Amino acid sequence: MIKNIKYKNRNFGFIITFKKKKGVNFLTPNNLSHQIGFIKHSKNHIVQPHWHHKNLRVINYTSEVLIVLKGKIRVDFYTKKEKYLFSKIISKNHIIILIDGGHGFKILKPTEIIEIKQGPYSQKKDKKVFTPIDDSRVKLK
Repeated sequence: MIKNIKYKNRNFGFIITFKKKKGVNFLTPNNLSHQIGFIKHSKNHIVQPHWHHKNLRVINYTSEVLIVLKGKIRVDFYTKKEKYLFSKIISKNHIIILIDGGHGFKILKPTEIIEIKQGPYSQKKDKKVFTPIDDSRVKLK
């Protein structure tokens, strides 16, 4: 299941909860700069040897993918003008793709996350840090 995170017709990202179906199952829309799939095969299944063609892509923004292996986090969403909008809770076996606006996190339980970004990544060039929302103003959506 893929849930679109929208605010005023802007797509801030997706939360993915997936079923472990057999085969190769891509979970994201084809137009995203990150394509996420879940692969499940039986013993002795063969994936044909292959290589990938060189294919020039233009990436206009840094997006990120978080895979929650353990725990629970609150994801806070902001406009690019740093105005708080709303929050979502994600936990074990959720994947979130963040593609627009600002975001911050509050760890609600001990958590393990795998993060994937396009590279090369430069913290100075790719990130602007600002003050987070006060917990008393959080709106879960």
